Amino acid sequence: MLSKLASQVSIFRADFPFAPAKLPFFYGWVILVASVLGVMASIPGQTIGVSVFTDHLIEATGLSRLDLANAYLVGTLTSGCLLPLGGKLLDRFGARRMAVLAAMGLGLTLCYLAGCDRLSQIISQAVTPLFPFASATMTAAVLLVLGFVSLRFCGQGMLTMTSRTMLGKWFERRRGQVSGIEGIFVAFGFSGAPYFFSLGIGALGWRGTWLTLAAVVGIGMSAVSWLLFRDNPEMCGLQMDGKVTPAVLKDPATPMWGLTRREAIRTLSFWAVTLAFASQALSVTGITFHIVSIGAELGIAEAKMVTIFVPIALVSTAVGFLVGLACDRIRLQTIFIFMMVGQAIGIGAIANLNIAGMMLPATLGLGISGGCFGTLTTVVLPRFFGRLHLGAISGVQMMAIVIASAIGPSMLANVQTATGSYRGGLYACCLFAPVVIVLMLLIQPPAQSLSR
Repeated sequence: MLSKLASQVSIFRADFPFAPAKLPFFYGWVILVASVLGVMASIPGQTIGVSVFTDHLIEATGLSRLDLANAYLVGTLTSGCLLPLGGKLLDRFGARRMAVLAAMGLGLTLCYLAGCDRLSQIISQAVTPLFPFASATMTAAVLLVLGFVSLRFCGQGMLTMTSRTMLGKWFERRRGQVSGIEGIFVAFGFSGAPYFFSLGIGALGWRGTWLTLAAVVGIGMSAVSWLLFRDNPEMCGLQMDGKVTPAVLKDPATPMWGLTRREAIRTLSFWAVTLAFASQALSVTGITFHIVSIGAELGIAEAKMVTIFVPIALVSTAVGFLVGLACDRIRLQTIFIFMMVGQAIGIGAIANLNIAGMMLPATLGLGISGGCFGTLTTVVLPRFFGRLHLGAISGVQMMAIVIASAIGPSMLANVQTATGSYRGGLYACCLFAPVVIVLMLLIQPPAQSLSR
C-alpha cells in the first residue's frame, strides 16, 4: 500500500517537472552527471571525509582516540548490516526517492554530529543523579555511535549505492565508459575533499563546516536528486544507451531481466566479485587509517608518507577510465584478475617501503586496484545479474564492503599490537589475491550462461 501511495505522488512522476524522453539528447548523460554529484555528496559520510574532524571530536567530547575509533567501528558495522534492507527499499521506491531521503538524512546527521558534544553534556547532567555511572564521555560515545550509524548508512551506504546503481541501469553498451568517466571526477573529488574541509574548519570551525556541508547535502543534493534522478530509462519512455521505446512511462520492471537477490547470492560469481571488493575495502581502509603509524615503523616521516596518496589518486584516475573502456570489450573476470594482482603488489610494497624503489610499485599497485575498484563496482552487478533486482543485490554487496572497511583498521591494529609490526597484517591482506584469482578462473556468471 505504501509503494502504491508513493507512486501516486505527482512530484515523483518520471515526467515531472520535465519529461526526459522529450529532450533533444539521451537523458543518460544527465544521469551520469547526477550520479557523479551523488557520489561526491556522500564524501562527508566516507572515512576520508570524517577523518578531518576526528581530532576536533576528541577534543570536544573528551573521548580517547581509541574510544572514538570503537564508536566509529560499531557505527560502521551496524550501518553495513542495514544496507540489505536499504537495497530492497531502493528496488521498491526507486533511485529518485531514495536519493532524496539519503541526502536529507545525511544533512540532518551532520547537524546532529555538530552538536553531539553539547547534547551529551545536557543528557549526562540530567541522568547522572539517577545513574552515576553515566558519565559525559560514556553518553558522548553512545550518541556518536548513533550518529555514525546514520552517517555511514546515509552517506557511504545509501547515497553512494543509489547513485551507482542508477547509473548502471541507464547504460549497457557504454556502461564501462560512463563508469570510467564518473571515476575521474570522483577520484579528484575524494582526493581534494580533506584539503577543502580543512580550509573550511580554519574559516568556520568544525561545527560551522559540518553545518555548511549539511546545508549543501541536505538541501542542495536532495534538490538535485529530485530534479535529475530517474530510476531507469524504461519508466521515462527510453531504453538503455538512447534507443526510444514506443510507449512512455511504462512499467519499469516489465522489460528488464534480472536474478532475484536470493538467486544471486547463491552463485559463486556473486561471492567472487564481492570478496574482491571487500578485500580492497579492508586493505586500503586499514592502510589509510594507519598510514602515519606504518611510516613511523618503517622510519619514514609523516610528511613524506602521506604524499603517497597523490600519485596513487592520479594512477587510479587514469586506470579507472581505461578500465571503463576495457569493460565494454573484454571479460570482466580478466579485469578482476588485473585488479587483484595490482592490489597484492601495492600492499606488499607498502609493507616494505623502507627498501629503495618500493614507492613506485606501491603507487602503481594501489592505483591500479583502486581504479579497477571504482569502475567495476558500477559495471559488474548489472552485467552479471541483470537490472530487475539490482538494488537488493547491491545492498548485500555493499554490506560486505562496508563491514570489511570497518574490520580493516582494527585487524591491522591488533596484528601490530600482538607482533609489534604491521607487516604480518599487510602480508595477510595479500592472500586475498590468489583466492580471488582462482575464483575468477572458475566462475561462469549467470548472464553469460544465459547468452549461450
